[in-house]
Amino acid sequence: MANILTQAALLVIDSVAGFFSILLLLRFFMQAFRAPFNNQFGAFVVKLTNWAVIPLRKVLPPVFGLDSASLLAAYLLQVLILLAVVSLHAGPGTLAPSSTAILIVTRGLLATLRLCVYLFIGLLIVQAVVSWFSPHSPLYRPIYQMTYPVLQPLRKIIPPVSGIDLTPLIAILLAQIILIFV
Repeated sequence: MANILTQAALLVIDSVAGFFSILLLLRFFMQAFRAPFNNQFGAFVVKLTNWAVIPLRKVLPPVFGLDSASLLAAYLLQVLILLAVVSLHAGPGTLAPSSTAILIVTRGLLATLRLCVYLFIGLLIVQAVVSWFSPHSPLYRPIYQMTYPVLQPLRKIIPPVSGIDLTPLIAILLAQIILIFV
């Protein structure tokens, strides 16, 4: 019974923290790639992430013009997930301070990087679907802005085939290769 409760608790923690991590990374990407926030999609992301970003911005300035508060908040949520997994599986009070801390910090970085790659793959898929069915959707422009910096160099190398752009497929393949190494 305790094992089932542990699994249920981990599912809830992972789902909630993962959802907010994705939103925080979306906020970071939108700001980094100058995607517009003045639409329903941007307003949704901002309203659901302000609770974490605004307090962090008071102590953490932007780095190189990038929203470091959003990125740090996403990282901290990934660390929270790892801490929950370790403490619920190992039991409270069994964490060795030094080795576990180093492991959680590095795994948190890798988990955040992995989540960034998965988010980018998701953005590519959503962009393709939206471009086919509703290219004038308010969702299309911000997603296009976030995927353009990666797709544009590929478009210079790989021309459209019969008017069909294959670069999102190539970008997804490259992202999958990155995931193998992360």
